[in-house]
Amino acid sequence: MVLNYIYVRLLPDMKQADEDKQIRKHRIIIHVDMNAFYCSVHEAEDPASYKGKPTAVAGSVEQRKGIIVTSSYTARKRGIKTGMTVRQGLQLCPDLILIKPDFELYRKYSHGFLSIARQYTPLVEITSIDECYLDITGSSAFGQPLEIAEDIQKRIQSEWSLPCSIGVAPNKLLAKMASDMEKPNGLTVLRIRDVPRLLWHKPCDSLFGIGRKTGEKLRKLNIHTIGELAATEETLLVKQFGVAGSWMKAAAHGYDDSRVNPAREPNKSVGHTTTLPQDVTKRQEAHRILLNLADQTGRRMRRQKLVASTVQIVIRKPDMSTVNRSATLDVPTDTTADIHREACRLFDKHWREGDPVRLLGVTLQNLSSRNETAMQLDLFSYEQQPRKEALTRAMDLLRDKFGEDAVLTAGMLGNDPSTLIRNKRIRGTSLQTDEDLLYSDE
Repeated sequence: MVLNYIYVRLLPDMKQADEDKQIRKHRIIIHVDMNAFYCSVHEAEDPASYKGKPTAVAGSVEQRKGIIVTSSYTARKRGIKTGMTVRQGLQLCPDLILIKPDFELYRKYSHGFLSIARQYTPLVEITSIDECYLDITGSSAFGQPLEIAEDIQKRIQSEWSLPCSIGVAPNKLLAKMASDMEKPNGLTVLRIRDVPRLLWHKPCDSLFGIGRKTGEKLRKLNIHTIGELAATEETLLVKQFGVAGSWMKAAAHGYDDSRVNPAREPNKSVGHTTTLPQDVTKRQEAHRILLNLADQTGRRMRRQKLVASTVQIVIRKPDMSTVNRSATLDVPTDTTADIHREACRLFDKHWREGDPVRLLGVTLQNLSSRNETAMQLDLFSYEQQPRKEALTRAMDLLRDKFGEDAVLTAGMLGNDPSTLIRNKRIRGTSLQTDEDLLYSDE
């Protein structure tokens, strides 16, 4: 009886799985990637000042050591690259036009091009402020796949004056790779049968999903190109990389089963990073910057009624070498003081006195609902806990009403970009990943 029951229950599931597999085999995916998005937005807003000129968005325009966040294609032809200091950029291109970031403006244009995408399919997955995937498998009423892609590209240009590159493919991986092949204003079709000819000669870390460190590890295994990766025994890759090895083998052949997911998943982490206009070498200054980062991550946690069990920091030096370290807390928290204390402890443990620091970040992980998390009170401070929470709520209410700068501690004051993350319009180069903003300006 049990065996019969299981058999009957599995039949519909097996049938559904077969149907899903057939659908995945015949999918049509588009990846839309806005070109030099921040600079293009400023050009669209004020073409007389910026159209066709070398421009760059920089976190600290007034300070020559500020960092260039992105640049226009005209500036890129002059050698301007993301991560350069303003001083370096001006040396290469004396007529470089520097622009302060305006994230409210970027949001407006992001919502604009996404509204166009959503008119062709409800299956739109936002991956950043300037990128999205569309599953247009069921959108034949709007035309053939290339017609849809061309229409989207032309409408974004005509309605928002923004250039974009589009990739069309049978899966997300190849759609992303295709959109990167021709910039700006490219439209590229990439099929699985094209992979050996177009991708196999490229280095492994040019395959989307394989980072620099993994690429280095593959080279040590004498695997240099995507083609060599495709020819490598899967057992060797699994032995070296675990389950990611199987994915790499499939990806090298152009296979990818991941779905376009329009549903926004709950935050898995909350974090901010900030690139500094000049190297920080003093512990006290680093602690002050970490306080600003802890303040805003804590604020966002409390808005979403979340608590975190893990605090992670990132420390990057001028040579771009990066240290990521994390620690699990004894008690989940959403308070700035707890986050700051743990961030400083991690920093002091993993930073060598006098080493220059160019970027700092704080990320909270292992999130859970505050209402559903058992909060253990400290035996020696439980009497003060209600008062601390009441004070935090009062400060949050004041800042909600009068702005983020309404209530600050003396330790938060300063003139580096970490003080700007409280301002939604000029967040400097800090990275925010909440429900309103995801960005990676490529």
